[in-house]
Amino acid sequence: MTLLSETDVEARLSGLPGWEQVGDGIVKEFKRGDFLGAVAFVSSLVEPAEAMNHHPDLAISWETVTVTISTHSEGGLTAADFELAAKIDALA
Repeated sequence: MTLLSETDVEARLSGLPGWEQVGDGIVKEFKRGDFLGAVAFVSSLVEPAEAMNHHPDLAISWETVTVTISTHSEGGLTAADFELAAKIDALA
């Protein structure tokens, strides 16, 4: 996988509302109403992540799920990160 340039990252972020670059990754918070909703949302992410063999970092704080995506093996952002972000948005 090829790391994206800052210009490419900015362009791709413009098509994904709510996502922002933080360090070597992209991050978005999803409010799910309560803890059960947050856990159910996390469970829904398993299939697309496994299908891509690309796994986000996840944090749950009651109703909020924070998703962080980065291509750790490349040390930054690749096209796969934005593909997974779009799939996650579609599930939200």
